[in-house]
Amino acid sequence: MHGGLPFKNWNGRIYCNTTDAGITFRANETHGYMAAYTFTLVVEGWLSIIYNGQELTLHPDDMYIYSPGLAVTIISASDDYRGICLLADEHISTELPTVRDMVHIAYLPIVRVHEPKLTLTHDDALHLAAKMHDITVYLHSDHIYKDKVLQMLYAIFLLDLKNAQDRATAQQRVPQRVEELFIAFIRLLPKHFAEHHDIAFYASALNISSVYLSRIVRRVSGRTVIDYVNQHLLMEASFMLRTSQLSISQIADRLHFADTPSFSKFFSRLRGMSPRAYREGR
Repeated sequence: MHGGLPFKNWNGRIYCNTTDAGITFRANETHGYMAAYTFTLVVEGWLSIIYNGQELTLHPDDMYIYSPGLAVTIISASDDYRGICLLADEHISTELPTVRDMVHIAYLPIVRVHEPKLTLTHDDALHLAAKMHDITVYLHSDHIYKDKVLQMLYAIFLLDLKNAQDRATAQQRVPQRVEELFIAFIRLLPKHFAEHHDIAFYASALNISSVYLSRIVRRVSGRTVIDYVNQHLLMEASFMLRTSQLSISQIADRLHFADTPSFSKFFSRLRGMSPRAYREGR
């Protein structure tokens, strides 16, 4: 996550702990500009979120996967809700050789079922919970090679998740070419969204037409290319407004808006308040 670290034992790279109804609502404060993948396994009770304008309820053995830039709001949870939440910085998630397909892992539920949720078998859920517990134990240890061990445990967790994921979604595939193009588009976004706000750039980078890219993204996720670009712009703008001393005009310039008024209009439309009001916490 950009800015200060919200958890005492998080080194800014990997963090894991149990969560309850009270703690989980804190996610609404960070999802707007959190550059980290999170994996939340529901252990008891239920959790309701708004994803892509639709309400989605998660139950025990469901894994909720948050990817940077997704618009998700937690709206309610049962009093007995309990889960395990693993967070990993976006960069560490893509730099490990053993998990080069990290984006594929994170976005596969969306590709195949249009939801950031994976329903696991009970045995798979127990297995992944044990892996998350191991990460938690090492986070609190004084192991000399703690950081390296945590990276290895995270890689094992992701590969085990992919193994469970492939079995759970085996009958829900979209055509492989469509899936690959969507994943490739998602990979391009973090590198280019600030400079390129148009569909044509991403289509050209993928050697397909703008119409075809629009059709693929809509088919896979139910969202548009511009939805994804705008969400990344909003996430970055929110981060800079809250954590930097840059002026609003400087932020508009860094995000390649034509001028400050057009940036303010964009931000107000998506965030529901002006950049100045958001910065002041109103």
